Amino acid sequence: MTANVSIGGARHLHSGKVRELYELSDDRLLLVATDRISAYDFVLSPAIPDKGVVLTRMSLWWFEQLHALVPNHVVSTDVPEQVRGRALVCERLDMLPVECVARGYLAGSGLADYRATGAICGVELPPRLQDGSRLPEPIFTPATKAVAGEHDQNVAYAAVVDTVGDKVAARLRSLTLAIYQRAEAITRQRGILLADTKLEFGRRYDGQLTLADEVLTPDSSRFWPADRWQPGRPQPSYDKQIVRDWLTSPASGWSKDSGEAPPPLPPSVVEKTRAAYVEAYERLTGERF
Repeated sequence: MTANVSIGGARHLHSGKVRELYELSDDRLLLVATDRISAYDFVLSPAIPDKGVVLTRMSLWWFEQLHALVPNHVVSTDVPEQVRGRALVCERLDMLPVECVARGYLAGSGLADYRATGAICGVELPPRLQDGSRLPEPIFTPATKAVAGEHDQNVAYAAVVDTVGDKVAARLRSLTLAIYQRAEAITRQRGILLADTKLEFGRRYDGQLTLADEVLTPDSSRFWPADRWQPGRPQPSYDKQIVRDWLTSPASGWSKDSGEAPPPLPPSVVEKTRAAYVEAYERLTGERF
């Protein structure tokens, strides 16, 4: 599945880069994961076969691992046949306008910020860290939720306080770091390093913070094979870094500064990306895809 489809009894609300959102009732939503893949704020073609199913299964597995830490928005996996395996019935929440990011290693936008300022989101870090270095301790590095077509922007913790208030900001930080630490211990046991992850939270009608959207998937996290970790260079990964690397290589003939849409992904990149998502799922869950 790559586009929104008509689903009986459901009203289409929104198309994201990867997910489609439908309304089932006043308090129930249908969240559908497509096979679309995005990079550098573009939705790419072709899609990655089975990606939506992998994301959904992995999120469900992680929600179960984390249920003692935080409630989640999943109500049921009993969904219409045309989206079976890639959709969830979820609670309607008041979503908070904050991307909650935890980092245990230096990579991505965090690496760029560190090289420019010696800090990430105002958190000062030791000098002479490298690409892929493990941080002294996990840190909370929030970001704004960007509108379609724009980048999320890393922000200081004070900006989260200004947005949601001191009490909620403190709870978001503590929950994000607790989830990261729990997940990092699990992935490490399975030979995978969790470099960073992005979480989203919403509030129930009674104000309870609830984990929503996806959780700890290759779309929202950086997973690295532990036996190949080597600081000082980009790390091999079980996520869409394969796509990013091809897009920024001479082979693609594309520049992310051009403003033009990227070219189609070659079959080899599509297959390698699918294989990485499936391997991450199988190694983490112990289940065959």
